[in-house]
Amino acid sequence: MSHKPSSLRSPMSTVRGLGSAKDGVHHWWLQRVTAIVLIPLTVWFMCSLMSHVVGKDLQALKDWLGSPGVAITLLVLLSALFYHARLGLQVVIEDYVHCACKKTVLIIFITILFPVLTLISWMSVLKIHFWTI
Repeated sequence: MSHKPSSLRSPMSTVRGLGSAKDGVHHWWLQRVTAIVLIPLTVWFMCSLMSHVVGKDLQALKDWLGSPGVAITLLVLLSALFYHARLGLQVVIEDYVHCACKKTVLIIFITILFPVLTLISWMSVLKIHFWTI
């Protein structure tokens, strides 16, 4: 008679509660959701930019960003873009940086950097938006 283990975890790891942190699935889903959100937002941005701004003067850009709908949609695009980039870069760091110290420093760095970049981009859009009103 062969005994089949019901789990691949050892009895000791079960007692200690060691094993999957179940954090990777959530991270994976967030990466996919932001990617899906970015598809229509990027298409909107490119089409809108080409039809309203390209080949025109600075006033055309100001008029375009002066619209509340455009400004809000652009803020959503920038937020999703920077969040998606942070998630992707975090995965690259976790997978390919093997020194624990470097890995920790880089993850802390991108955790601070990307919200700062998001804030700077938001301030730029809002400055142009309210400057035109």
